[in-house]
Amino acid sequence: MHISSKLPNIGTTIFTVMGGLAKEHNAINLSQGFPDFGCDPKLLELAQKQMNAGFNQYAPMPGVIQLRECVAKIISTCYTQNYNPDTEITITAGATQAIYTAIAAFIHANDEVIVFEPAYDCYIPAIELHGAKAICSQLDPVDFSINWEDVKSKISAKTKMIMINSPHNPSGAVINANDLLELEKIIAGKNIIVLSDEVYEHMVFDGQLHQSVARNKTLVNQSIIVSSFGKTVHTTGWKIGYVAAPKELMVEFRKVHQFLVFAVNHPFQLALAEFLLDEKNYLELKHFYQAKRDLFLKLTSSSRLTPLKTSGTYFQLMSYKTISSETDTDFAIKLTKEKKLATIPLSVFYTNKYDNKVLRFCFAKKDETLEQAAEIINKL
Repeated sequence: MHISSKLPNIGTTIFTVMGGLAKEHNAINLSQGFPDFGCDPKLLELAQKQMNAGFNQYAPMPGVIQLRECVAKIISTCYTQNYNPDTEITITAGATQAIYTAIAAFIHANDEVIVFEPAYDCYIPAIELHGAKAICSQLDPVDFSINWEDVKSKISAKTKMIMINSPHNPSGAVINANDLLELEKIIAGKNIIVLSDEVYEHMVFDGQLHQSVARNKTLVNQSIIVSSFGKTVHTTGWKIGYVAAPKELMVEFRKVHQFLVFAVNHPFQLALAEFLLDEKNYLELKHFYQAKRDLFLKLTSSSRLTPLKTSGTYFQLMSYKTISSETDTDFAIKLTKEKKLATIPLSVFYTNKYDNKVLRFCFAKKDETLEQAAEIINKL
């Protein structure tokens, strides 16, 4: 049987590859972005309560109203923007599904979508699956800031979407208020949608504010916000996220969503809605992860690796230029096999495989895991 692949140049994701290598070689896994510690026991109790109460059948297609109302309250509390939970918020099976659904709903064959690289690996394949073209703008290799002049030069009549991600995976950089103003100028009067990946919205450090597009009263009318409960409450395996967008955009989003997954895990949605009534369960997360970042940097301060600035997320980039001239993929594999420490090479986040000798480390780990990893790092 002859199969004509729609993604002929796509293989297994680097996260699966490095995760598999970590398991095979019994390595400390700082590659994939998930915690090695549990969530709050109260959240598990709430989930069990909802299952025992019989909420084990299909949830409403847009999500249970309790969780949609909770999302509306979070956005209002954090960004002073009001969304209608009935018509402007949808609960999704994680952020990846939300991103795919948004692209499927609005992007047609031969359209162009501007993507900033390094970019999370689900963006471009989703664009290409719909016959469109990703137009890549490279972030500054040191501070990962956006070159807005480059973006302006790449806008064309075919541009239908701009994808932004802040706090940024893999770099940990965050956009500022001026970035939102520049983006506002670019899309003003144009039929361009902003797809804003904000899954690490509650992990911004050093007193900075997360600059959600919801803060900008103009951008909000042309934007789709994607976020993830898994990152916020340490339950990435639950695969529950949300989308917020103006009603006109949400109508089209739900047309696709209903046929892609229809509904999301019912008892877990109800558990999240009750758990997040306590604002500290999301407002204090930034302090928790800033302490993790600071501990990891302190533990590795005597190493030959050079850390790049991390202002958000739970990822730390580190340069190994003073240690080796190997490609980052070779060095990451060698580190996993020989030193028993798994990381992610940065070049996999670029279509041109740009290699600046940088690795991504996930510090969403127990303190003892970070201490064990630091022992290895300090000996490199």
